[in-house]
Amino acid sequence: MPQITLPDGSSRQFDHSISVHDVAADIGAGLAKAALAGKVDGQLVDTSFLIEQDAEVAIITAKNDEALELIRHDAAHVMAQAVQELFPGTQVTIGPAIEDGFYYDFAREEPFTPDDLLTIEKRMQEIVGRDLPIEREVWEREEAKRTFAGIGETFKVEIIEDVIPENEEVSVYRQGDWFDVCRGPHLPSTGKLPKAFKLMKLAGAYWRGNSDNEMLQRIYGTAWRDKKELKAHLHKLEEAEKRDHRKLGRKLDLFHFADEAPGSVFWHPKGWALFLKLIDYMRRRQEEAGYIEVNTPDVMDRSLWETSGHWFNYRENMFSTQTEDERIFALKPMNCPGSVSMFAQGLKSYRDLPLRMAEFGKVHRYEPSGALHGLMRVRHFTQDDAHVYCTEEQMEQECIDVVALVLNIYKDFGFEDVVIKLSTRPEKRIGSDDVWDKLEGALTNALEVMGLDYVLYPGEGAFYGPKLEFVLRDAIGRDWQCGTLQVDMNLPERFDISYVDESGGRDKRPVMLHRALFGSLERFIGILIEHYEGKFPAWLSPVQAAILTITDKQDSYVREVEKRLKANGLRVISDLRNEKVGFKIREHTLQAIPYLLVVGDREVENGELAVRTQSGEDLGTMAVDDFASLVRERTRNLQ
Repeated sequence: MPQITLPDGSSRQFDHSISVHDVAADIGAGLAKAALAGKVDGQLVDTSFLIEQDAEVAIITAKNDEALELIRHDAAHVMAQAVQELFPGTQVTIGPAIEDGFYYDFAREEPFTPDDLLTIEKRMQEIVGRDLPIEREVWEREEAKRTFAGIGETFKVEIIEDVIPENEEVSVYRQGDWFDVCRGPHLPSTGKLPKAFKLMKLAGAYWRGNSDNEMLQRIYGTAWRDKKELKAHLHKLEEAEKRDHRKLGRKLDLFHFADEAPGSVFWHPKGWALFLKLIDYMRRRQEEAGYIEVNTPDVMDRSLWETSGHWFNYRENMFSTQTEDERIFALKPMNCPGSVSMFAQGLKSYRDLPLRMAEFGKVHRYEPSGALHGLMRVRHFTQDDAHVYCTEEQMEQECIDVVALVLNIYKDFGFEDVVIKLSTRPEKRIGSDDVWDKLEGALTNALEVMGLDYVLYPGEGAFYGPKLEFVLRDAIGRDWQCGTLQVDMNLPERFDISYVDESGGRDKRPVMLHRALFGSLERFIGILIEHYEGKFPAWLSPVQAAILTITDKQDSYVREVEKRLKANGLRVISDLRNEKVGFKIREHTLQAIPYLLVVGDREVENGELAVRTQSGEDLGTMAVDDFASLVRERTRNLQ
């Protein structure tokens, strides 16, 4: 006699057990038709799920956020069925839903081709058209192993043996003659899968992610609620391809990578100018906010990393070496221990706090070769790091000040849409629960005082403290995690640092805030390149203006103009080549230079410049000093 409570607070009483589908039908025929799954007491289930006792029930339709994961999981199953129909003898392994899509790993001797993807996609459309019921069955464990072994699905046997816990039932989902071991849930039938999917690419993948195991073939796809969403996603991918920072980095002559230094950037002059501009900007903002700048060694003794906890919690990501005197050193993966060592020099008083200590520190972290990705994932990078040492009473206000600074700086770069993530204590951590309560409370209270929304991520904090992560949304709607704020009372304890409190006691522990705004300068530059499509605003652009001659008669005037503009603080180049001015304009437009200054005989005679923007806007002629004033005005407070 279950009583069903619906999301709107209403309830319905039934005199018998009832399926999710029948609950939907009791509410309305339209809802029953639209139902894709249900949520019973917070758990996502099939529409066939039988409710036998009182429960809170929600009907999941295509409008719900949960629908996308269901659609993508079903798309993976339909793809697997299509592959096995088209290529008999192929074994299926695992096929989950992922962000924006799905994949399935297959064991097959002959490699798939791009043409095969088109054929598979067509067969998927046919399977959807068959509208096959998707039915959940529970099999006895040994029966399941025998059945899959009998059809040559050895990987499925291994999953049943090693992945599914002994105390967990073995569920199998069947669609027509095809079936797969799976926890579910799934859509009611293949016909409920929108024909808004596309197979995207092929890749290799080791079975269970272990390089000692067999190499499998992975097919990636994307799936959406309707064709409009699919089209929008494909357009976004096209835009992302155009904005790929690796391609633009080569085109704009900003940087390169080489096999001799995997995961490390070779900065070209223009790229390095951009890098230094970011540092100059941040130095100014930090100085205004009361920070001092320090610098600590790149290589430090193992003992330091043992004290910090990194040697035991982060060792696999560290580069280390042993010298002839048998000392073990590590390239720093983080700047924190060096900063603590700096704080420990000399006696500190409560009057010295808060002490805001910034560092543009080079760090090294071992990333697997397969994970390296241009500027976005490197092994050697620079953090705009800072550590704030304060009293417990100052902690919340310092958190507020950091968050305000972070959000204000992001606005300067055109990022208005920022999501804040709060990551709390992980299972693997140092410090007592009382300390973690204080630290998490400081971050939560700071956000609430500021009236800022945040998303909670339980268990994803650093091993020494909780953290805020700032996620930026770029020009084409992609999210990038950048800045962080971590609150820490554990490292001060481990390093035994203290200050003299108001009563004269010398053993008071400071609170330590770890803060990065860009996160990694390399990665932030990669994000900026893609956000602006290489067309940086004038204040940030490595070259702000190019002066273009029409003939060689203007060469001496242009050289003098270049000197004057540089004396005014502008980053300027001259193009004196014996080429047509139209050619020069096209070339420097492609190089995304904000201002193009054309000089002919008339401009020389009048002491002027013909000014046009990178977008093609004609600003007319103006005096040299007037142009310099224009640029300064447009870049005011940012230079």
